[in-house]
Amino acid sequence: MGSIKDAMSCFTTGVTVVTTHFEGQDWGMTCNSFNTVSLEPPMVLWSVNKKAHSHRAFTESSGYLVNVLRLEQKDLAMRFATGSQAERFEIDHLVRQSSQRLRLDQSLAWFDCRLERVIDVGDHHVLIGLVERFDHHPGVGLAVAQRQMGHLSVV
Repeated sequence: MGSIKDAMSCFTTGVTVVTTHFEGQDWGMTCNSFNTVSLEPPMVLWSVNKKAHSHRAFTESSGYLVNVLRLEQKDLAMRFATGSQAERFEIDHLVRQSSQRLRLDQSLAWFDCRLERVIDVGDHHVLIGLVERFDHHPGVGLAVAQRQMGHLSVV
């Protein structure tokens, strides 16, 4: 029998980069726990580990911005998963929104959200946000399963 993390990695999901602006600093991380909560009103959620370096920034800021990554953005996913906070933002094509959160200009879709609720669940906090602004573009999304990134072939 393997670990629970190994078993959960069998679920194929999309890859996102979530950003926020807190106490004058930009914060960002790769996330695959993003999901829709409601269409009316438009609400989304994602979860952050309580031990994450950026945990306080995300749970105490006014909101977050979710960037849904394109297949071609695998390097960005890795950068936001492993680099320092400063290194994560040393890239072109960043757009500062009126919320002060950064958007990756080349992302497949994005959702700028006001933080509505933080729910304490085990070793994570679930962050529910009200979508205030969003957009999307044609393309193929980046997916992850069993710790491998790629794309789904839609049949």
